[in-house]
Amino acid sequence: MADIILTDIQKKPLSFTLPVVGAAGAFAGLFVGTAQGSGLLGIVIGAIVLAGLAYVALEVLGHEKERTFRYAIIVLFLVVGYLYAGLPGLIVGGLFGWFFSWFIYWVGEGRYRATLPPYLTAGQVLWHYAFRVICGAIFVFLITPILVVMPLSFNAENFFTFTPEMLRFDPAGYSLRHYRAFFQSDAWQSALKNSLMIAPAATVLSVTFGTLAAIGLSQPHVPFRRAIMAILISPMIVPLIISAAGMYFFYSRIGLQGTYLGVVLAHAALGIPFVIITVTATLVGFDRSLTRAAANMGANPVTTFFRVQMPLILPGVISGGLFAFITSFDEVVVVLFVGSANQQTLPWQMFTGLREQISPVILAVATILVGVSICLLTVVEILRRRSERLRGMSPG
Repeated sequence: MADIILTDIQKKPLSFTLPVVGAAGAFAGLFVGTAQGSGLLGIVIGAIVLAGLAYVALEVLGHEKERTFRYAIIVLFLVVGYLYAGLPGLIVGGLFGWFFSWFIYWVGEGRYRATLPPYLTAGQVLWHYAFRVICGAIFVFLITPILVVMPLSFNAENFFTFTPEMLRFDPAGYSLRHYRAFFQSDAWQSALKNSLMIAPAATVLSVTFGTLAAIGLSQPHVPFRRAIMAILISPMIVPLIISAAGMYFFYSRIGLQGTYLGVVLAHAALGIPFVIITVTATLVGFDRSLTRAAANMGANPVTTFFRVQMPLILPGVISGGLFAFITSFDEVVVVLFVGSANQQTLPWQMFTGLREQISPVILAVATILVGVSICLLTVVEILRRRSERLRGMSPG
């Protein structure tokens, strides 16, 4: 078996390595060629260049000159990138050179097999890496709009496109003017103030009612638990425009339409499902004998909840609260229906800015919101891992 493993991760034949490396070069050449107006030419050149480099690295120089060859490839790509497109080309060329200098030996020396079970067939190995490439491509597709918006928010001009100065990485093409405009504008600051007033209040209501509902629905003796759960999480399933229209007609009849309380209650209704789901997931690993032991020691239900149950489910409660806060802070459809000009939130102001006046300040606000969301989601992930450790589901 040891001989099989050693043989399997040894140098691969050129009939296998060159087409694989050439295909990777063609894929990279597609993007470079498309940017220059000829994708087909980029594919051909990329495939030929990478296949030729792989032949030189594996057949001419061999494994002994790997480090020297890798440095030479990086320098070559840096020089070609700089001569071709200046500083941006230098950066892209350096990244390409680093990746392909590693990729050639990773494929040619059979290192891709080193971390895999030796009994996997060629098709299984192919699917193993193809699946990861597909997932990475989906991730890039989803994250690219954010990566485009963030640098555009530093544009020194009132444009929604990259200027020649930005593409050259000229400092004159970048500025904080849109961020200053956001913090100096009365309209934007009023919208931010409304969001900071509405979102925390809605979060408190969501956490309170959502946690109580999750604890109640976790009891086995509660009748119609599944039906009640379906009703409570329906705001996540029903299209938002339908929920907003229903809230508008209902609040109009009871006098809450266009009021601060109406917007808070509407956002709380949208946030409660997130709290119910996260707290219910936390309660799955909760040891109910702890509450019975507390009751036997004379603790009343309120004391048992705050002293025994709440500390253990707190990560789930905080996670649900953070999701509810993000939902309320970023929501625009419902507030358009149930709010008024006095409750104009930050997303509402962004929507109005896109509809009535195109201002790059929107890009700065979007970047700030992305940063806030990233921070909150990071906290959610930390709390999730802590919850798993507390329940003994992962190593400490």
